[in-house]
Amino acid sequence: MLSVLDADRIRRQRLVGELASRGIVDRAVLDAIGAIPRERFVEEALRGKAYSDTALPIGDKQTISQPWVVARMCELAEPDPAARVLEIGTGSGYHAAVLSKLFGKVFTVERLRALSQRARKLLREIGIENVHLKIFDGTYGWSEFAPYDAILVTAGAPEVPEPLVEQLAPGGRLVVPVGPEERVQTLVRIIDRSGRKVREDHGLVRFVPLVGKFGWRE
Repeated sequence: MLSVLDADRIRRQRLVGELASRGIVDRAVLDAIGAIPRERFVEEALRGKAYSDTALPIGDKQTISQPWVVARMCELAEPDPAARVLEIGTGSGYHAAVLSKLFGKVFTVERLRALSQRARKLLREIGIENVHLKIFDGTYGWSEFAPYDAILVTAGAPEVPEPLVEQLAPGGRLVVPVGPEERVQTLVRIIDRSGRKVREDHGLVRFVPLVGKFGWRE
């Protein structure tokens, strides 16, 4: 009889296969998804749904993003183990955990103290040491460690926050959902090409609102 941990590993690998069949092609991203125990980042009552390709509530009116969206955003960020990435919206810490396998240094900002503290504790429990956390209005970014090779925003913004654009390194990629507050946005990628900012649209997504000075009002 399979243990709970073995069953979770099997479901995790099944999820990796599903993501590959849905168009995720970056092998490093798929391996990162396969390495992170998503069940640790959801409530115990929802553990059975941890490897469904769906968003799940984590409290404080926030969610853990569906795995396909996490994988697609990571892919668009163009992983590089020698690079640094900024995440806006730590949430459960799951996305930061996946990024920790893809980038050398991860900086993540969360405005809700309880979520940030819970994520910090969990990341350390599972042995992740290259994620640096801050409690702050993430729409300002984290200028102290800028510029960043990649920036990912895990909440929907009314428009691309200008401070984040300014914190991109030359050649950097900013991935952010942009659109109405009613949780339907376009997944946008901004690429810095020799100082010229090039915008790409990558389909529709659904995120909770990005709250802050350069986002939605609380």
